[in-house]
Amino acid sequence: MTDRTTLKAGQGERNGNPAPTRDGVVLSARNITKSFGGVTVLDDVGLTLRAGEVHAVLGENGAGKSTLTKIIAGVHQPDAGTIELDGKAIVVGSPLQARQLGIALIHQEPLAFPDLDVAENIFVGRMPYHRGVRLLDWRSTYAAARRELDSLGVDLDPRRKMRELSTAQQQMVDVANALSEAARVVIMDEPTASLTPAEVEDLFRIVRQLRERGVALVFVSHRLEEVFAIADRITVLRDGRLVDTRPAAEATIEGVIHHMVGRSLGALYEKEPAAAGAPLLEVSGLSLPGVFSDISLDVRAGEIVGLAGLVGSGRTDVAQAIFGITPAERGTVTIAGAPTRIASPRDAIARGLAFVPEDRGRHGLLLPMSIVHNGALTVLSTLARSGWLEPGQERSVVGATLDRLRLRGATGLDQPVGQLSGGNQQKVVLAKWLLTRPRILILDEPTRGIDVGAKAEVHRLMGELASQGMAILMISSELPEILAMSDRVVVMREGRITGRFERAEATQERIMATATASVEAAS
Repeated sequence: MTDRTTLKAGQGERNGNPAPTRDGVVLSARNITKSFGGVTVLDDVGLTLRAGEVHAVLGENGAGKSTLTKIIAGVHQPDAGTIELDGKAIVVGSPLQARQLGIALIHQEPLAFPDLDVAENIFVGRMPYHRGVRLLDWRSTYAAARRELDSLGVDLDPRRKMRELSTAQQQMVDVANALSEAARVVIMDEPTASLTPAEVEDLFRIVRQLRERGVALVFVSHRLEEVFAIADRITVLRDGRLVDTRPAAEATIEGVIHHMVGRSLGALYEKEPAAAGAPLLEVSGLSLPGVFSDISLDVRAGEIVGLAGLVGSGRTDVAQAIFGITPAERGTVTIAGAPTRIASPRDAIARGLAFVPEDRGRHGLLLPMSIVHNGALTVLSTLARSGWLEPGQERSVVGATLDRLRLRGATGLDQPVGQLSGGNQQKVVLAKWLLTRPRILILDEPTRGIDVGAKAEVHRLMGELASQGMAILMISSELPEILAMSDRVVVMREGRITGRFERAEATQERIMATATASVEAAS
């Protein structure tokens, strides 16, 4: 590391980066082909990135989006094809080399050093020393970090620890890190998956600012409404092949979905009609001081009840209390007419409840373990004899359930579940809980971070389960999903219920008005 006394915003500009080609092209990936374990995941795919343009890359999980962007960012090497920067062929041998070339990858979950502060994360590996002395120049570091953040309009203290920041704030630090190295190509992989609507708009402000600076941006997302709000051009991949590229102004959501999955927009939301029966889940006066208060709701057999509200309204806390993860201090839970005390998830499972958590990676799966072992986690006792697991029966039971859920793209049941796409991971979580044969299913953001094809399959399954008499409580931040899949809608704000709607009464406007109204006004 060389001695230097100051760091300047966009210091990489001093390296004399070449200008883009005449048509504005900064980077071109041509005829990219890549296989893993004999399975072709990219087949002769091309992508062109222009200065000052947001280029959205869309496709179902497993379509090859992440592999393509990781090849551009140096994480993977292509089996065939070339990458050109400013019209000259390059080899991007590693993420470090990509950064040196001005290519930055912003991950969905920021790769931060949680115990270091903001400034250290911005300039990690490039911290300045006092001239002639092997002592870090903290004053210069914090001043340079402040300049980077100010240039983005981000109000963050450079001395704050990363672990204290929200996901959105950590993403802003990632962007500042990229710009501090004068990144000319910025790839954002599902950047809005864990953000609130307000945080999404703030991120889009940054994206527009980068576009005005002439940065070439890649935007990978499953949220099509957001894509059309921010993208200049759209490329669609399907089964590892490029099927369409066009200006966003010439595209439609219906057309994009057709290219992605070969289905219409209406196929996203399917719910078979089912007559609701007797209440299977009844909650009365459920309270946990400081978190939620006086929650009363019921879910009947054959019914899907949507639990709506803004992030932080207390929806997940209520679900976790019902399932015994964080039991409420007051109130009652009644299962099929019988008052029940649920003090732990074990109690909940024994009474016929299942809970699919919002964060499948942290709370739903053991990512290094195989598909079959993850699927069997909830039923190990029923698959064992005299304390010994029967592998054949385990594979048979898990495999049959995953066949029902249409698991695709896996190399086999022994594949680590962490290698699957988000949609396939969600199917493994669902299989794990369906093997317990629940009567009541709680789904927390069941389609977050999965593609439109997998989303349609999850909705199909929900409708099928409801038609078979299961009671489903669904938490979702996507209002189209709430409106399409719910027989009734319960709305929360600030830990209280502020509205209830029958299916025919529910509209996006009424739900949002209720979700944003003060508790006093709604009571």
